[in-house]
Amino acid sequence: MTHPDENLPAPTPPGAPAPDGLPAVAPTAPAVAAAPTAQDTGSVPDPVSDRPAPDAQGAPAPTAAAPPSEPAQPTLELRRALAAVRTEVGKAVVGQDSAVTSLLIALLCSGHVLLEGVPGVAKTLLVRSLAAALDLDFKRVQFTPDLMPGDVTGSLVYDARSAEFSFRQGPVFTNLLLADEINRTPPKTQASLLEAMEERQVSVDGSPRPLPEPFLVIATQNPVEHEGTYPLPEAQLDRFLLKVLLPLPERDAEVEVLARHAAGFDPRDLAAAGVGAVADGATLARARAEVRRVEVAPEVLGYAVDVCRATRQSPSLQLGVSPRGATSLLAAARAWAWLSGRMFVTPDDVKALAFPALRHRVQLRPEAELEGVTAESVLGTVLATVPVPR
Repeated sequence: MTHPDENLPAPTPPGAPAPDGLPAVAPTAPAVAAAPTAQDTGSVPDPVSDRPAPDAQGAPAPTAAAPPSEPAQPTLELRRALAAVRTEVGKAVVGQDSAVTSLLIALLCSGHVLLEGVPGVAKTLLVRSLAAALDLDFKRVQFTPDLMPGDVTGSLVYDARSAEFSFRQGPVFTNLLLADEINRTPPKTQASLLEAMEERQVSVDGSPRPLPEPFLVIATQNPVEHEGTYPLPEAQLDRFLLKVLLPLPERDAEVEVLARHAAGFDPRDLAAAGVGAVADGATLARARAEVRRVEVAPEVLGYAVDVCRATRQSPSLQLGVSPRGATSLLAAARAWAWLSGRMFVTPDDVKALAFPALRHRVQLRPEAELEGVTAESVLGTVLATVPVPR
């Protein structure tokens, strides 16, 4: 079973069956540059604008039906601010609108993102542009086999003048941390991020040191080259809110990339490209507060639980989705609903976020892998068989 976008889809009003048994989805024009097509797999649809979002295996577009007593609408000013962020990022990055929306969802949920894509699809440029558009601090760490935990979190340094030890902060003390090629460093260094990702703090010499707010780890890995890599353990994978697949751009988008470079675009100079701050941490904090007020009906809660429990019973999986995965799916669905202009979650929101929120939390049986089964196909079967509340 395939999906139009393996990160965030955009379902249309309920009742329209799709060829694969899932709700029909209707892609729309991207806010900036080219949006991923059915073959693309990158992140989230396009909910930030007032238009329906493009289909992708990760986040749906707003549905037509509303509950009998519709709650208050999200603040239009905040939604427009996040739409402006997408526009700013589009000045530097072409064809990855779905991935931008995925990162916005993660920021709204205080979650972390695992970006997977071959080299050269603008993963680093995407995160740098997002930090510039939100006026957030950004640091990048190249994960290598000889990288030590203290190189990430910081360490105690002896000061000969004062005869005392002082703490020197590592690059983890930032708003957006790009952990580049995280699977190229040994498990000991990978584990140095666990406390930071879960507790938003770093403990050194028994003293906890809080990280800046917001704090988001965006880790990248290459899905093709596996020599000299250390696969992330399931415990660490489970701490990523979303796994976003960055596809190669379509031909038109790639032509646009070359045209920009021919016109003098320098990816190292975002200011020259016109990328500037259109929102800030305070705007993001207000948006987060609204997302926490998005309502979830008991039937929708039950549907999210049933989807996750169904993965634990799949004969193709040896590891299904944990309760943490269920809470992550719900959090992402609430953020998607808010971006779509609603203060309530629908089953379509849950279904749309299922792929990016769950694909990295399931583990296939070896015999299923030999038969060509994928995490996406298993999730597709689950979504097609679990009854949807009406």
